[in-house]
Amino acid sequence: MNLGFDVVELGEADHPEPGDEAPDFTRPLVNDEYWADASLSELTDDGPVVLVFHPMDGDFPATYIWQEVDKRGWDDYDASVVGLSISSPYEHSRFLEEWGVEQYRLFSDPQNGVAEEYGIVNDLDGMAGVAEPRPAVFVVDEDRTVEFAWVATEWPEFPPYDAVEGAIEGL
Repeated sequence: MNLGFDVVELGEADHPEPGDEAPDFTRPLVNDEYWADASLSELTDDGPVVLVFHPMDGDFPATYIWQEVDKRGWDDYDASVVGLSISSPYEHSRFLEEWGVEQYRLFSDPQNGVAEEYGIVNDLDGMAGVAEPRPAVFVVDEDRTVEFAWVATEWPEFPPYDAVEGAIEGL
């Protein structure tokens, strides 16, 4: 089935693995009404975090990922589920409202610095100087220890949702 695009191999990534400490960062954390600077460590102070890196808002993989997360009810787990992409706070706010996933929050990282820290940068083909995080999911415990890591090796590729749920349930 041809969906109008080619599958692109992304190659190896040098990302945090289970047992590693997740790099801390501070960026605007957006909901459908407002945003404020927050850090990963502030979130983990309140419990485990599921950190979902996704392509820019408006790209079909971002929509698909968040609709699937919502359909599976990840907000019912005892973990904060947050996303991160290069989209601006304004774009994130509209995205959450438009797709009906207002119960989640998204970090805004327009310069893609967090993806660099996590070793998951995806330089976009045909868009010189534009990069975003490749799709990835990290389940992080209260001590910021990575308990589960999945990083896409091709584009488009979607998280192994069942495996992520198993990791969350194992916290």
